Parts: sequence; C-alpha cells; structure tokens
Amino acid sequence: MDEEDRILERERLQMEQIRELDFEELQVEEVDEFRDSDDDDDLGISHHTRLLSDNIVGADDEHVFNPDVASLHTYLGEVEDTPNRTAFVDGGTVLKIPLFYLEGVVLFPDSTLPLRIVQSTFLAAIERALNQPNAPCTIGVIRVYREGNQFKYATVGTTAEIRQYRRLSDGSFNVITRGQQRFLLKRRWTDVEGFPCGEVHIVEEDVPLRTPRDAFGKLVPISNSRASSTMALSASFGDTDEMSVANSEESFESALSPSEKRLHYSAVDSVMDDWTCSDDEDEVVCTSNIQSADGKTPVSKGKCQKLNRLTSFRKNTDLNRFRMAPRAFWPFWVYRMYDSYHLAQRAADLWKQIVGVPNMEAIVNKPDILSFSIASKIPVSESIRQELLEIDGVSYRLQREIELLESFDRVRCKHCQSVVARRSDMLVMSSDGPLGAYVNPHGYVHEIMTFYKANDIAISGRSVKEDSWFPGYAWTIANCATCETQLGWLFTATSKKLKPSSFWAVRSSQVADDMR
Repeated sequence: MDEEDRILERERLQMEQIRELDFEELQVEEVDEFRDSDDDDDLGISHHTRLLSDNIVGADDEHVFNPDVASLHTYLGEVEDTPNRTAFVDGGTVLKIPLFYLEGVVLFPDSTLPLRIVQSTFLAAIERALNQPNAPCTIGVIRVYREGNQFKYATVGTTAEIRQYRRLSDGSFNVITRGQQRFLLKRRWTDVEGFPCGEVHIVEEDVPLRTPRDAFGKLVPISNSRASSTMALSASFGDTDEMSVANSEESFESALSPSEKRLHYSAVDSVMDDWTCSDDEDEVVCTSNIQSADGKTPVSKGKCQKLNRLTSFRKNTDLNRFRMAPRAFWPFWVYRMYDSYHLAQRAADLWKQIVGVPNMEAIVNKPDILSFSIASKIPVSESIRQELLEIDGVSYRLQREIELLESFDRVRCKHCQSVVARRSDMLVMSSDGPLGAYVNPHGYVHEIMTFYKANDIAISGRSVKEDSWFPGYAWTIANCATCETQLGWLFTATSKKLKPSSFWAVRSSQVADDMR
C-alpha cells in the first residue's frame, strides 16, 4: 500500500469514527482561554492560532472543537473513492478537459476543493471527467471575477483530481477534489452538452535551486578563465559548499590570469582604501628601513602606508567572509535572496511565528511544495492569491509570501475599506490552516478565513444549524456594518460546553488587497 492509499484509508477511518460518535463525545483538544499577551504581541504571534493542543488540560465538562473535523468536510456525507485516477503528467503536456469557473476561489496544487454539483450542465462535466481516457478524473479550475458588469477569466488555473464523490438520490453530486498542477489556458469553448471545456498547457515547474539560473547563468566571466568563475560561484555558497572554506587566498590567486590578478588586486586595494581611510590616516608611521621584496630598493612613503594598511586589513578582517563576496559576480547576500532553500526556511519561520498552524517544518526542505502550501493557506484576498498562483519560479513565489507575511496586519472590507479584523484576532478552526474552501447546498464555493473577534460587522437573520461547515455550530449571515456587503458568517456553538463559543468567518473574495 503506497503513501496515498494510506492517507485515504486514514481519512475513511476518521470519518467513520466521527459518524459513529455523538458530537458531544468527540475526542477534542483542550486549549487555554483566549487572552491577550504583551509578549506575544511584541513578537507578532497570533496566540489564538497556537491554542491547539493534543492534551486535555481544562475542565472535564468542556471541550474544544476538533479542527480535523472541518478539514474532512463531513457535511457532504459519505463519499466513495474514485478508481483509475491519473498520475501527474509531464510539464508541457496539452490536455482537453472540462473547466469549472469558480468566482472567489483560487485553487493551488495539493489543496482540497469540495464541490456540490447541482446544475445539469456541470453534472455532465463530472460524468465526462470520470470517464475521459486521456486524463481520467481530472477537471480544470479557473478563477472568474467581476470587473464592473463583466466577468473576467484568469489565464492560469490548476487541474483538480476527483478523489471522492457520491451521486445523491436527486441526481446531484458531492465531490471532493485535490489540486494537482498549474496550467495555462490556451483556449476555451462550450461542449455540445453545454458545459465549458478548455485546452490547457501544463506548466513545467521550476526546480528549487540554491540560486536560480538567471541570477548568474547568463553572465560572462571576466576574461576566459573558467577556474576563476567556478571558484567565484563556489565561494558564493560559503555555507553549503565546503570547497569555499578549503580554498586559500593563494590557490584562488594562482588560478587567475595576469589581467585578472591585476583586477583582483585592484578590487582588494579599493576595499582596503574604503576600510582604512579616515581622518587619522596621518598616524600611519613609515620607517626608513622598510625595503622592497628584493631587499635592496627602499620603499616609498606611499607604498609603506599601503603595506601598513594591507597588514592591518588582513589582521582585522575575517577572510572567510571576505572570500565569499569579492570573487562572486554579486555579493553573497544577493545570492541568498534567490536561494530557494534559504527562503523556504525564512517563510516557514515566519509562518510559525505569525500563523502557527499547520506546521511547515515537515516540508521546509521541499521549497516548491512549501511555497504552494503557504499560498493556499495564507489569509489574503483572492486577487493576491491569484497573483501567487501566476508567479513562475519557487524563489520568487517565496519572496512574495515572505513580504505578505511580514506586512499582514489588518483585514479590510473590499468595498468600503473598513477594518473588520486584525492579525492578532486570527483563529484556526481547520487543520488545513486559517483559510479554506467550503461549499454550500446550492453549489457555491466560499473561501473563508476565521477570526475569534471582528469589528464593524452586523449579523442578519436567524441562526441556522443545518448544513453547517463546522459540526456543533450554527451560522448567521454577517454583513459589513458600513456598506452592508455580505462579508461572511458568525458561527455560534449550539452547546455551552463547546469552545470557542463563537467565531467569525470572512470571505476572502470580500477582503481588500491592502492588509497593512
């Protein structure tokens, strides 16, 4: 049994256990009461996202919602595994597959997308996908958005594999899909059965590198010395390449041509001049008995000062750090800016500090997977998430995610710019993370981010227990108090013993891009 089968088997067992137990008897995780901590705020840590614990530490008569329940989408009922699913296809492959245009949804590779298919045309699309020979159980997901009174279609989407499905008595489908590979939409049309189809070009993903090829690959080395350019590149990876430590200054210089030596010495002299030039330069003492290397010719005062500076420079400079920069085309820190593995560690550290759940450490050595994982879970607007999906190159996507994590502070209504929540109010209610996709009975998919507290939001109508995405909670429509746009929902516990007693779910499609 391979790893994928084991995961599916574990999910089935979890769902069976959940259905066999009354909700009051679910195994839960206890957390501390919500509180503000000055220390946590100083660190930028959302303490509410760190409240999940594997141990019960509170009172016996209270329990906390298990976030694993939400990620299983149990509100869809029982579903069956699909047979004959296709494996990943090679980058550059062209497929003709049914397309699903989803407003307010951006699907990333390896993220879950639940669907409820009720329209006859899309029922035919699912039937086609399940039986098509070239890409069985595969559909394409494209974000659609409004500009004024017109609909616009994104040109970059993601293939989704139908993992589980169930046909209901009324003919509709409940489907659970998982993102597979990014694609470029080449052309689209409407099938004779009425559903949209498209010709898609599978994106050939960038291979994670310590430094991307375009950072140095197109540059021509000085002169034609291959040894110097090779050593320069090796030196730029001083923390990963042992050769950069082993090579001495002499071995480096011996590999240079005469013209390159002159350039190298000129660069060293320039660095030393900048380092040693000061107002007290007249303190340099030049003794008359200093001679040149042949032991005969007296050294001039200017030459004597340079020799003194050279001696002082070598004595006070860490040559290990010095060797990493001058020989490279660019300084060492420039290469680090494009090092996928270094960026992955920075992004994982920021995620742990700011969000916390889920833990990214298990995939920190797989920068490509980590970049998509963060992009699929980061609580930002749908347009920014589409921007992340369209970025080619692991290092560039990670750079943008680091920028977003560092600047993410406030959640604003897209229509009136009112601040409705803050980063410190974030609450993770699903093991998938602070943002996830859910589908309602009418087939509309909503991506929501969850918070324990919200501002300037007014509830509308009565609370409803049926079709709740979070078992044990009733939902109430929540509108922006300023512009009255529907922002999401308020979820309230139906049992006094269930914690948290309430939380807010904000639709990412209604969130402004500016989150500072």
